[in-house]
Amino acid sequence: MSSERNGEKLTLVQLLPNMLTVTAICAGLTAIRFGLQGNYELAVQLILLAAILDGLDGRLARALGSDSKMGAELDSLADFLNFGVAPGLLLYVWALEDTKQLGWMAVLVYAVCAVTRLARFNVALKAEKGPSDNAYFMGIPSPAGAILVMLPMYASFAFDNEQIIPDVLLSIYIAGIGLLMIGRFPVWSFKTTRISQRRAKMFLVAFTAIGAAVAIYTWIALVVLSLIYSAAVVWMLPKSRRALAQSRLTDKS
Repeated sequence: MSSERNGEKLTLVQLLPNMLTVTAICAGLTAIRFGLQGNYELAVQLILLAAILDGLDGRLARALGSDSKMGAELDSLADFLNFGVAPGLLLYVWALEDTKQLGWMAVLVYAVCAVTRLARFNVALKAEKGPSDNAYFMGIPSPAGAILVMLPMYASFAFDNEQIIPDVLLSIYIAGIGLLMIGRFPVWSFKTTRISQRRAKMFLVAFTAIGAAVAIYTWIALVVLSLIYSAAVVWMLPKSRRALAQSRLTDKS
């Protein structure tokens, strides 16, 4: 946007989106540090904080009219660190160091898939004809991938810090989530979701209940929400395919 025009000055308020992105980067790096120190719960919480900030910075930039090419590149680099590097490293030091090659291979697959997804997304945005329907992602978005890949950790924290699945299955799970991020299937996006005025109150009540559950029963709530999201992606996949195909036919006509 024009926030990069020569001589234009930005207010501190307009710099807020980039400040949120930098804060998310710091959260991701600090999560790696706490993971290496064995403070896994705080490390996971910092990655979740980075995911929340990632959902806010872009929308805030567009609302303030301060989105820019530099901000977009900074956001992309933050996404790779916070959702491509930090979760994999955290899972490796948490449970996979003893597996050596297998665990590290899974982490590498996950990270490469994350950066490939981000590169594909950036190329699509810079193309002359960008994504035709922003109501859908192609593959699991990287923040959702990071949240899902840490599901075994939520379950472990919820049930007395016992590792729920064997190392080999955990490695396969990590690599599988990575592959889902570069999948060619449409995933419903919340960006264009609209709530009718009649249902707005119920939505706010449900949102409050979910927020309270996450605050009070953090790890159990995250397990449940991750499973609900996974089920919703699978359940809505046929509908998403039909809607995306219909949208492409409309664009061509």
